[in-house]
Amino acid sequence: MPRFAAIDVGSNAMRLAIVEATPAVGSRPPAPTIARREVLSTRASVRLGQEVFVTGRLAASSIGDACAALKEFREAMDTAKVDSYRATATSAVREAHNRSTLVERAQREAGIELEIIEGVEEARLIQLAVTRRLGLEGKRALLVDVGGGSTELTDLDGGHARFSMSLPIGTVRLLEMYLRGVDVVDSGRQKLLREGVDRALKEALPHLRKTAFDLIVGTGGTIETLADLVPVAGGFGGYPRAVDVAPARALLDELFSMTPDERRAAYSLRPDRADTIVTAAPIFLRVAERFKATAIVAAGAGLKDGILEELIDKHFDTWDREGAARDVLDACVRLGRRYGFDERHGALVAKLAAQLFDATAQVHGLGDRDRLLLRAAAQLHDIGDYVRYDGHHKHSYYLISHSDIMGLPPADRAIVANVARYHRKSPPDTAHANFRELDKTSRAKVRSLAAILRIADALDREHLSKVEDVSAHVDGGKLVLTISGDEDRELEEWTVRAKSDLLRDVLALDVSIASSTARTSVRAEALAAARKSSPPSGER
Repeated sequence: MPRFAAIDVGSNAMRLAIVEATPAVGSRPPAPTIARREVLSTRASVRLGQEVFVTGRLAASSIGDACAALKEFREAMDTAKVDSYRATATSAVREAHNRSTLVERAQREAGIELEIIEGVEEARLIQLAVTRRLGLEGKRALLVDVGGGSTELTDLDGGHARFSMSLPIGTVRLLEMYLRGVDVVDSGRQKLLREGVDRALKEALPHLRKTAFDLIVGTGGTIETLADLVPVAGGFGGYPRAVDVAPARALLDELFSMTPDERRAAYSLRPDRADTIVTAAPIFLRVAERFKATAIVAAGAGLKDGILEELIDKHFDTWDREGAARDVLDACVRLGRRYGFDERHGALVAKLAAQLFDATAQVHGLGDRDRLLLRAAAQLHDIGDYVRYDGHHKHSYYLISHSDIMGLPPADRAIVANVARYHRKSPPDTAHANFRELDKTSRAKVRSLAAILRIADALDREHLSKVEDVSAHVDGGKLVLTISGDEDRELEEWTVRAKSDLLRDVLALDVSIASSTARTSVRAEALAAARKSSPPSGER
């Protein structure tokens, strides 16, 4: 049976989990029930964040310790005959100026390909693990993942993310910022700690304060420890493990008055939990206080579990591709709304672009993931209007490339940003830094997708939804369009022809409109005469 491994290189510790997966007896494709058996779960106490959050660099000794742990993980994976793995590093490595040293040594010394992920990807994987573990259908939940360097807040509606934000507060970061060298936490330090947590939460609260949550769900080692120490008797909301907030506050006051060694002895805590419990607990409790929650459900799942779920899904082809695509596009809509975009126009252009993509599939040879990236770029191509209409395609590139979009890792987001950048004006060119920085494969994708987006955008030139659908087929060297919608669409059809140069250059296709009306409006004639020798300067 296939075996899968997840490696989580966190700020406070490193973890390895190996599972064996097999379709359950009696289950059938295309959606077999997958049984999982834990083969190994181990942990290495390597605190990478200890120096990073003070100096901005990983200490040489920490890099050495991490590589030694990864080498042991590699040996364990080889012994277990793991078929597939994913190794991720989070905030401490992400923020370290010398992160490439760890990545290179991990590959060279341990044979581990270490992937540095963004906070939004961390949140997505944790969301996947939690929804699989708890089942949140019909519930609105605030997911709070407290790690060593960051805290991810995710608003879940029936298990689907409506909002997610990564905040720069975590157990090790707060320890280094406010309690470095401190054993007993006096009232002054407690106040500083609370203020630091509140400042970070203040950034996310405007997006969350109007939401009535059914549950607060916590993930991370500290919430599991608190669920052991101050549990809600009988569970909460149908979930077996939860933290009782009121006694948790009293416990925190007691822990503040103790040294780490005293905490360890009194509550059987690991050394690396005894010092960080007093920085993690305030984050959970402040969130609970803000939303008047009496309990916090302990999820019993985290990042490594999400990694394993995704590896297994992809191996057995049980991955919900449509659901994953919907989550990406929903995230794009949320981003667009932040910048006041024309949502109807974005949705229509995305629909038309997908239809054109499908019609030209045999020519461009791109896959389902590329189709999703095109739809994302189509939705967001005009968000640069928020900054200024002149040059808005460049502003769109900047806003997309500097935004967290759940489900789009940096390489994909770079493609989406570039496709939006080239929906108008000059074609992709290596003289442009944004395009030059892409690898060769990504550049080819951007050229093809931008060529398609230009045609789709032209079909809604006036943002009036005159064109409702487009069917197309390739006939020799022509892309023949059949358009349905309002008959008065001469301007749109003229703009399609004016913006077809990139399609001709990249895919060697000339555009032909099969259903073009014979008449030409006065407005279209005037525009054509004025711009006969150049493409329209005001096109969106």
